[in-house]
Amino acid sequence: MLDMSDSAASRHRPSAGGVVISWPDLDPSPSAGWAHRHLLDVDQLTRAELERSLDLAVEMRERRIRRESLDLLRGEVVGLAFCEPSTRTRVSFELAAEALGAQVVELPIDVSSVTKGESLVDTLRTLERTGVTMVILRHSMSGAPYLAARSVAVRIVNAGDGSHAHPTQALLDALTLRDALGTLDGKKIAIIGDIGHSRVARSNLHALTALGASVWLAGPPSWVRGFDGWPGVQVADRLQDALADADAVMALRIQLEREAGGGVPSLREYTARWGLDADRLAAARPAAPVLHPGPTNEGVEITADLAASERSLIGAQVVNGVAMRMAVLALLAR
Repeated sequence: MLDMSDSAASRHRPSAGGVVISWPDLDPSPSAGWAHRHLLDVDQLTRAELERSLDLAVEMRERRIRRESLDLLRGEVVGLAFCEPSTRTRVSFELAAEALGAQVVELPIDVSSVTKGESLVDTLRTLERTGVTMVILRHSMSGAPYLAARSVAVRIVNAGDGSHAHPTQALLDALTLRDALGTLDGKKIAIIGDIGHSRVARSNLHALTALGASVWLAGPPSWVRGFDGWPGVQVADRLQDALADADAVMALRIQLEREAGGGVPSLREYTARWGLDADRLAAARPAAPVLHPGPTNEGVEITADLAASERSLIGAQVVNGVAMRMAVLALLAR
């Protein structure tokens, strides 16, 4: 759920060593008219808000390619509070905040007071009192960002909470798909793998269906149970049915850290029935792209050859991650 208030156009001023943009193609403030204070998940964003976020990410991507300096977050202090391991999300948020002119403070959980028993709320209150104005929070507990948003005055961005939600991943996936397909209206998107333990899958279901796509899910029965009631979502009994005429395919890794291993007899058996390779992808539309939120377990949910093929958009997802998170931070800026 994104939220913010207006920011002044005076924020945009010349600076030495670069060009500070004045948004000639957009509103003077990207956050003008934005109704949300936090980004907790995508399920409370309207289609118009989703599309506005994607459009702004495209603008951010172009500005970043041209190495233009931006100061939309000048004066903001962004805290990175990652209570779970992360590479792509953490690095891209750090780069995004710095690219917008923010000061970034990283909180290494393993050497913080959390190891002494300090609660999440107390940690966030400490950050708030030291001047942090926005916190990027990843936590193993589903709902942790909602607790944070209720407990402190800083703006909260959910960088993944348990198996519940990962909103910026869903946004960058939607951006990557829109780049490849032109529109998501009427498109069939297949998501294959460990749906039940995946925060990425849940947020993608909200975002992709809101943008007009039909989402087909496939995986071991215990991992897709309960999703057949979602609007715009079909659960396939067989991998072939989900892949048939799909416009794009997303593979998900098995979430072993969330005790997902019990859903299949073995990784080898999972790969034999549900793993993606070039032969199985032939059931999808010609040139249908392949996505994966990462990290990939090559040889399990997807072959190394397919992950590195011309049909793979995995690299594009990483590139879009910085631009999409720049857009989110800009929308949240005061």
